Amino acid sequence: MRWFRFGSGGRQAQTDPGRQQELLRELRTRFGGQAPARFADQATEAAALLDGDDGLVTATLVLRESADTAFAAMAAQGFPVERRDYRWTWQSAGTRLRSPLTTVPAGAFHPYVQTTAAVTVAGNQAKQLVRIVDANPVLTHILELLDLVTAGWEYGGVLPDADSATLAARLIAAARDIRDAMPDTPPLPSPIREQMRRNNTVDVRDPATSRVVGGFNPGKEMREALLA
Repeated sequence: MRWFRFGSGGRQAQTDPGRQQELLRELRTRFGGQAPARFADQATEAAALLDGDDGLVTATLVLRESADTAFAAMAAQGFPVERRDYRWTWQSAGTRLRSPLTTVPAGAFHPYVQTTAAVTVAGNQAKQLVRIVDANPVLTHILELLDLVTAGWEYGGVLPDADSATLAARLIAAARDIRDAMPDTPPLPSPIREQMRRNNTVDVRDPATSRVVGGFNPGKEMREALLA
């Protein structure tokens, strides 16, 4: 059965909730995320699966669940957690917190596979996204995850590797593209604005060998993408 949904652009789009549920099931069963050496390949394959409007809506559902799962994992550790300001949480608890990126619950979407795929699709199809769904909560989830990742590097002792740096870069790019496509651009949340004032480059390591393979400056990347 098909239904019609209107996004912030006001255009009519035809989507199928049943197809979206099928895609969610396939994402869970086909991409387990157990082989770190193949995270990037799996993310590429998962992104290819999310084609058309149903794939795009499914990507937004993955992002919502990923943000919810990350918050639940942080809150379950017994420290005060502010979902809209993970920077404050990491500053308060520091290395006593475990990153949800490194311990993924069974059945959850893997941040370096399905979540990376979903944010890639959302960013690449930002103009269509704002036509068929409300882009505001999608952008909120993306910025929550970006705050979680980058603040964990800065205050939580989380070592940046190529997979987490790729996720951060995709989150920044998607936030830029979705904001550009929205008719009314919302203000950036406080923790993102604070990160943009920083100019620290972190070493990015190969997840298999821990060898430094590059650098990533979150503040600079955000400024160039979100203040242009």
